[in-house]
Order: sequence, then structure tokens, then C-alpha cells
Amino acid sequence: MTQTPTPVDPDDHSPDQADPGLERALPSEIRTPLYLATHSARYERQEIIRRIQGRTGRPLICYVSGIRAGIDQDDIMPFFDILHNLPPGESAELLLHTPGGSVDAAEKLIRTARGRVGAAQIHIIVPDFAKSAGTLMVLGADRVVMSDMSELGPIDPQMRFMDSNGQVRWQPVQNYLDAYDEYTKALTEQPDNVPARMMLDRLDPVTVKLWRAVRDRARQSAENLLKIGMFRDNDGNWSQTASELIDTRRWLSHSQMISWDDAQDPHLGIVVDYLHSESERWQDYWKLYCLQRLEVGDNQKLFESEYASLVIDGPTG
Repeated sequence: MTQTPTPVDPDDHSPDQADPGLERALPSEIRTPLYLATHSARYERQEIIRRIQGRTGRPLICYVSGIRAGIDQDDIMPFFDILHNLPPGESAELLLHTPGGSVDAAEKLIRTARGRVGAAQIHIIVPDFAKSAGTLMVLGADRVVMSDMSELGPIDPQMRFMDSNGQVRWQPVQNYLDAYDEYTKALTEQPDNVPARMMLDRLDPVTVKLWRAVRDRARQSAENLLKIGMFRDNDGNWSQTASELIDTRRWLSHSQMISWDDAQDPHLGIVVDYLHSESERWQDYWKLYCLQRLEVGDNQKLFESEYASLVIDGPTG
């Protein structure tokens, strides 16, 4: 009796597919020409991922954001999805590009990845930038791979406010706190200091208390992540590193670049693997990143591995 073969969905990664390489092993005729053309960019990226994995001997997962798509709690599910096929207890790499976002969400992402690899290592590759909360994720890794175009950023929290023209602005929390302390001190020394009184009246004590808690949370998160990441196997001073990264006197703007050689400053102590921009390994990372960055819009994020690929929309407004 002739049996009718069961149709195969080449993108079905359900548990029934015991062989993780099944899609690659499928005859090309199972995927129609239009299907292949529609997904050709993803196939190209995933082929580069496999080539990188063959070079490093470590699985590679990727999180690439548009410029206005910050890290948030909605990232947890798709991030966990790309962790699905990582061999538990084995080292892994994470290619990370993000403008920053939620401290709490960033900490959960890197802790989730650490839980997957166990005592093994996580290396974070920063092809372009991993700012603010992205830098916090780097602190929770064992080392960061950077080149000449790579940058990290200060971790001082920012607050969102509406200016007099109705435009949304972001202001460093520490600057607000510094202003409050400055005018309070001025009035203590000179109670009749009218300018200081006028400026202090514009600052809300309740907001001051809230922003102090936000600042302290960022510092606490940095210290905690350093203990399980960068400094877990050495005598690095996590308190000093956290203080340096949050210091608005050293980093005069939240967007200021922390380059690979800045990151190796003894006061920071970040563990950096520098790759020359013309090296074959870096060129693979850079080509992959360029293809991924072109895939996402300004408000989108891409989660990708050799098995999965998902673009989601970030919050707007």
C-alpha cells in the first residue's frame, strides 16, 4: 500500500523535530522558490551565524534593536526563545546592539542567559553600541568582544519629562540630584540667597527621593551583575566600577562613548577581547550585524539564532 508523505513545514521547530539540523537537511524542492526568496535574508544571516559558531566553537544568539527600541519586559519571551536550543552548561556568545532601556529587564535577560550556561562563560559581542542598560548586560557577562567601532556607555539613569513646548525630553537623574544638593547647600550657607531659593522651589522633594532610589537601583544592579559576571573569578572592585560608570563628572553626557580602550581602564576593569576591525572573525560579526540592523526599523528588535528569527515591535511614545 502506498503511503502519502506527510507535508513538512521547513520553519516548524516543534519538539517533534528531534534533529535540530532538519531544516538544513530538507531537499530544496520542499521550499518553493517564492518561499526561498521571501526568507533569503534570514537564511543568509543564519548561515553566517553557523560559520561564526564553527570558528568559535560556541553557539551564538543575537539581540539587535532599532535606535528607539529600548530593552523592556516584553523582551523576556523572545529572548528566552533564542536560548531554547543552547546546550545547558556550555559557553555561549551574545551579539548585542541596543540603545539601553529598563534596568530591571536588562538584569533579567542576562541572568536568564547565565542560568542557561551555568558555570560556563558568556561572551558578549558589541559590533556597534550597547548603551546604558545594555552596558549593564555586558557587566553580567564574562568578557566583552569589541573593535574600533564598538562602544559602551555610562549607566546613570535618565528620567523622561515634558518640556514647556510639549516635547518629550530625557534628563540625567544625577544632574537633578546634584542641582538639588547644590541649591540646598547654598541656602544652608546663605538663607537669604534668592536665586538659590527660586531654583530650589522648582525641584520637587518627592521626585528627588524617587530619583535617588532609581540611581541606587542602577548602582546595585551593576554591582550584582559584576559579581556573577565580569568579576566572578577575579578580585575586581565591583563597587568602584559601578561608581565610575555612573559618575556624571567623568562621563559628561549619557551618550558619551566608552571605547574598548576606555573600558580597560584599571578603574573600570572591564574584561575586553579586542579584535582588529580587519580580522576575519570581526568581519563575520560585522557582516552579520549589518544585515541584522537593516532588517529592523527604528522601533523594532530582532532576536535571532541559527534556529529561530523573530522581529518584534518595541513600545512607541
